[in-house]
Order: sequence, then C-alpha cells, then structure tokens
Amino acid sequence: MRSLSFLALVFATGAAAQDAVVHAGRLYARMDQAPSERVTILIDDGRVREVRPGFVAPGETDLANDSVLVDWSKLTVLPGLIDCHVHLDSDRAGIEAQLEQLTLSPPAKAFDALMNGHKTLRAGFTTVRNLGDADGVTLALRDAISAGKVMGPRILDAGRSISATAGHMDSALGFRSDLREALNDDGNLCDGADACRQAVRLQVARGVDLIKFATTGGVNSRIGLGLGAQMFEDEARAIIETAHLYEKKVAVHAHGHDGINLALKLGADSIEHGTLLNDDGLKLFRESGAYYVPTLSTINGYLERLAANPDAYSPAVKKKIEWRISITGNALRRAHGAGVKIAFGTDAGVSLHGRNADEFELMVKHGMTAREALIAATINAADLLGLSHEIGTIEAGKSADLVALSGDPVEDLAVLKRVMAVIARGRVVAL
Repeated sequence: MRSLSFLALVFATGAAAQDAVVHAGRLYARMDQAPSERVTILIDDGRVREVRPGFVAPGETDLANDSVLVDWSKLTVLPGLIDCHVHLDSDRAGIEAQLEQLTLSPPAKAFDALMNGHKTLRAGFTTVRNLGDADGVTLALRDAISAGKVMGPRILDAGRSISATAGHMDSALGFRSDLREALNDDGNLCDGADACRQAVRLQVARGVDLIKFATTGGVNSRIGLGLGAQMFEDEARAIIETAHLYEKKVAVHAHGHDGINLALKLGADSIEHGTLLNDDGLKLFRESGAYYVPTLSTINGYLERLAANPDAYSPAVKKKIEWRISITGNALRRAHGAGVKIAFGTDAGVSLHGRNADEFELMVKHGMTAREALIAATINAADLLGLSHEIGTIEAGKSADLVALSGDPVEDLAVLKRVMAVIARGRVVAL
C-alpha cells in the first residue's frame, strides 16, 4: 500500500467534508443484496444524500457548486468495513510487549495508536471497536477523530479491560511482585461482586463506549493457568448488570466453554474468541441473540512472530499459542452451522494493523462464504455496535463511509487486500 508522509499523516485533519458526486462502476449498497451497475452516490456534509442509477454529473445535482466528482467508475464500491476487535495502541506481543509495557510512555503509545489507526483506515476499515487500552490513548484518539483534528477510523472504545486478579487482563503477570501496584493502578482488577461493580463504574467515568471483561484465561496471559473459567458467577453478573445499567454493551473475552456459557447466560452482548464453544453454548447464543466474534487472525500474528524468533514468547505462553493454532476455526464452523450471529473481528494488535482483511480468508477457510464474511464486517458488525442507523450499508442519511476495490470481493476475496480508495465520513482518505 502506498505510504503517506509523516507530516501528512499527523496533520491530515477532517475539516468540513466537501460535497461529492461518486461514480461507482459496481455498488454493493448492502452486502446481503445483489450489486447495482453504473451508480451515482451523492454525498452532502459527510452523509449519503441519495443513490441514483446511472452516472450523474455534479452540475445535474442540487449539491453545492463546488462539489467534486470522485471517479470510481471502473471500481467496485461497498460500505466501509467494520472491525469489532482491535487494540490500536500496539502491535507488539510476547516478551517484546512486556518490555514495551515498562519503557514506552503514554505519549509514545498515542503516536502508535494514531499510526495504527491510519493503517486500519487505509485498509478500508472505517469503524473499529477498540477492546483494551491501559493508558487512555485510544479514548483520546477517538475524541480527536470525532472532532476532526486527525483522520482515522470511527472508534468505539472499551477503555481498560476488566478481569479478576491473576486473570487475563492482570498487567502485573510475569513481573516482580513489587511492581504489581504500579502496573495495575486504575481499578480494572476486581475480586468479588462489589469490586466488579466499581470496576465497571470507573471505566464508565472515563467515558467508555462499552465494557470488556474476561471470564476465562487468555492465550497471551503471562501465566500457565489454562483457558478455563477464572471468574465467579456473582462477579461476572455484577459486571454485566452494572454495564447494562449504564446502557453499555458488554464484550466478553472467553476461550473455555465454561466461561463462554457463563457470560451468555448472564446477558453478554458478544463473545470474543469463543475457542471451545460447545452445544450448550450454541443453544445459549441462539437464545440470547449474542454475537460471536471469532478473531481468527491471531494465529497469523503468532506464526509470523515465531517464524522470526522462536523465543518470542515465554514457554508457558508458547504452549497455549501452539494449542490455539491447532484448534483455530473449529468454533467458527460450529457457530456458523448452528446459525449463530457472527460479527467480524481480528484482534489486530495480536496480528498486524492494516492487515485486517486477512480475516476474510480465514473465515471462508473455516466454513463461511465470502458474502457471509462481508455481511459480518458490515451489516452484522454495525448491529453489534448499535450503529445500524449510521453505518453498515450505503443508504440515504447514513455516514458516507465507502471503500473502492479493483474487483468484486464476493468473487475474489484477494481484492480486499488491495484497497484502491476510501471515503470516511465524507472525506477522501489519502492512501
């Protein structure tokens, strides 16, 4: 992908979007419907005004006189893509990430988040759900993007993820015990129902869009405790009920079936990873209407790092990684076959930012069609985020988030890795 100079990247602001007339050679207004050929999209103040058949000249519309023509007449256009599971503030892992935790300042992480946001946007993902940020840098980036100070994807941010002590989001794991207080200084660890209610309220007070917590261990947790449940029912219930009290959706990190089923029984809105999904979990998914976010791309990050350095992870973590690689995709096959609702999510940060489209190939490899995977990254993802009124399809009144490709992604998934052009909230993105 063509690079953008550093100054252009930092100072590319979202100043008022210019009205535009977009000529689309092929348009997927909705990924669950057939495309239209030779279509014009009118963009007014960052929103889709109208979709018209044929190619209409700017002078033939009632848009402002200075409206611009965007010629995508030889390209396929679809709604801006949505990644429901990213970590924008880093893409380091293993021992390297452990070192970064002690050496990289929050301002430095903020620049990383900005750069990773641009990689994501230029890859065609105009909206992301950020599920974990210890220093508040993506919360600040979310607000800067929303205010038009910098360009980046629309961000829904969960703030700092919540877990029990020694759980997946315990930042002190793997460090000397006397560093524990310094590494967990903002109340994200909770033991007991009352502490878990307070942990949610602390994140709500930071201005988060949703709550994320872990009911099970994690592959990257620097501890060899496995992937089963690591939170009691009263603790998980307190988190979910408190989040819903504040009208915040809840994303739950869960690998083991015991932690998956516990979260679904208590009303979780999505399960992230869901690696050991069983029959009871499938039933609970269907009954609750929760979404499954597979995050298959994690294995790409693992394989690439281990190929470069076999000692990139501690022995306890490497053992879990090898297991995760061997079992990846099984849960998606089961969920897809059972009619569970699936939303697109990569866990970018574990895998590399800007490579989000790799997930499509993995979803298809493990049972989905290309069209179903694209629905997961548009219509379904928008529904999970509570933004169906704003994104996920190209319709009058919605945000003008558009991606242009050299071919039809339903026929050739590879074109999703070669994005030709992007418009985010009515603004043309420099690629």
